[in-house]
Amino acid sequence: MNDAALIARLLDVIEQDIMPKTAAGVRAGNKLFGAAILRKSDLSVVVAETNNEIENPLWHGEVHALKRFYELPQDRRPDTADCIFVATHEPCSLCLSAITWTGFDNFYFLFSHEDSRDSFAIPHDLKILKEVFTLDPGGYNAKNAYWTGHAIRRLVEASPETERTVLQVRIAAIAAGYDALSAAYQSGKSGNDIPLN
Repeated sequence: MNDAALIARLLDVIEQDIMPKTAAGVRAGNKLFGAAILRKSDLSVVVAETNNEIENPLWHGEVHALKRFYELPQDRRPDTADCIFVATHEPCSLCLSAITWTGFDNFYFLFSHEDSRDSFAIPHDLKILKEVFTLDPGGYNAKNAYWTGHAIRRLVEASPETERTVLQVRIAAIAAGYDALSAAYQSGKSGNDIPLN
């Protein structure tokens, strides 16, 4: 499978498997971050989840997906080395740690930390990276001994022009959907004392 086909599949998963769960989660008062785990062999979805901070502030989209993954019976749960981890948004420090500790050798994300801050008005991840870890956005090592992080938009920019154009149109449509989810989340959070992440 070439990069464009992989990217197209990751966008399918975001649109068809994660976004519907996120829409329901936002209606319940959760943030709009989601994640899925796919088999490398055929790119089938093992689990897809979204933020569930209303139940537990640690259930960021990525961590909640990992929770559900480890709730699968062991005989139905693939090894993390045989999986692809995809997140709608660039993982925060909590989620990066969870991805590392669970043994994934990769993750892909669509929206950057800056997108979360600027487009979705959710700046808390950047504040934690700066205040606790003294890192600027993108300041973590995206290729290290544990995993390689892939920004889907950067992969798209490196694609041949015909594929790039089609993928950029899809990303714009997904971004519009997340803009709407962000607006719904922002309008419903007045008085919410939970820190933004």
